[in-house]
Amino acid sequence: MLPYWVLFFCVAWMAITHMRPVARGSQRAFPMEGAWLVAIALLTLMIGWRHEVGGDWVSYLWHIDAMEGKSFGSPGANGRGDPAYTLLNWLGANWVGGVYFVNLVCAAIFSVGLAVFCRSQPRPWLALAVAVPYLVVVVAMGYTRQGVAIGLAMLGMAALQQRGVVAFLFWIAVAGLFHKSAIVLVPLVLFSGQKNRLMVMLGVVLVCLVLYVLLLQESIDNLKYGYVDKEYDSSGAAIRVAMNCIPAILFLLFRKRFRLDARAQTFWTWMSVSGVMFVPLLMVSSSSTAVDRVALYWIPLQLFVLSRLPDVFGRFAAKNQLVVFSLLGYSASILAVWLFFASHAFAWLPYQFYPWVFLWQ
Repeated sequence: MLPYWVLFFCVAWMAITHMRPVARGSQRAFPMEGAWLVAIALLTLMIGWRHEVGGDWVSYLWHIDAMEGKSFGSPGANGRGDPAYTLLNWLGANWVGGVYFVNLVCAAIFSVGLAVFCRSQPRPWLALAVAVPYLVVVVAMGYTRQGVAIGLAMLGMAALQQRGVVAFLFWIAVAGLFHKSAIVLVPLVLFSGQKNRLMVMLGVVLVCLVLYVLLLQESIDNLKYGYVDKEYDSSGAAIRVAMNCIPAILFLLFRKRFRLDARAQTFWTWMSVSGVMFVPLLMVSSSSTAVDRVALYWIPLQLFVLSRLPDVFGRFAAKNQLVVFSLLGYSASILAVWLFFASHAFAWLPYQFYPWVFLWQ
């Protein structure tokens, strides 16, 4: 488990050495300085070239084997109906790299999305440190399709503030090509503070219909059977939902202290309200797995809220070391609890790096 801790402490060190928040006018994703390019490269390689890491590793190998020797789009080569992910699997199976090619491309997309989202926060390195224990280690290394979809969704959330609804919908639509469930985020643009709410509503309805026809119509029965009818349960779902609920409540209680513009405050208010609603939904749902998987798209709320708490509970624009160190301690405890006590942590241990394994086996 040492590589996971090395990754976390490297990012935590950057959060400590860059403790003062970035000026409001300079919170831009591009251009990225060298440290962020190194971070993206490190995350991409560690996530993308993992070997036998993650609970669904065997399933991903099966997807590759099922497409080997088949023409793209032929029966048996359509994956789970997620076009972009299916294309990557077909390329990996028939042209280059196998599962490692697929994982590397998905890891690169996820890492760029995560970096862009973090760099839109006043304390980008602190946001990245909050992301490492669960979003990076567990989600990106365990759920490849949904991980890349979340990365693209974070691009949309970052774009919503600067470029508006169209950019947000574009990135969510691309995310849906990797995992259909990403379209659950589409209705949130109705609450992003747009002036022409009726036009936005009509646009959202149109986008939802198009995405439904293109992505969901043929597989809605399979999704219902897989997540609802079979009543799958996820161990630890309550804890993961609570991890979203806590920052959601903090934002709702102290949102005036976050000093956001009207659009951002409205959007993140509704993100927080819906984040809290996962608690009663989990209690009444027949399938905790369905709730758990959808709630993953609310993890960016943790990064957004927690990385801003130093200014909320401390002096605005100051270092506020106590709050920063407390958040880093909280993040370290999340990583420790998961690695030592999670029921599926064995699938992540030990961490193996494909080039190293290839050279020595």
